[in-house]
Amino acid sequence: MAKLIRIFTETAPSMVAAAVTYSKPRLATFWHYAKVELVPPTPGEIPTAIQSVKKIIQSAKTKTKTGSFKHLTVEESSTWEVEAR
Repeated sequence: MAKLIRIFTETAPSMVAAAVTYSKPRLATFWHYAKVELVPPTPGEIPTAIQSVKKIIQSAKTKTKTGSFKHLTVEESSTWEVEAR
């Protein structure tokens, strides 16, 4: 047991250093995109977003009434799904 603890205490600093070295560039990339993507909309962007949502809802209602949604490709329907969220 003592040998196991000694081996762990000897190798732990190098393992932590390797983990830090590995994760630094990935965390930098993550923070770069997080700062850009997680910014709330400005007051000037809100009317545009509302109009966009109204247009999506109206388009969905029209497609549902006519039944043309049945003829959508998988790519088109997944694009609609992403836009609706």
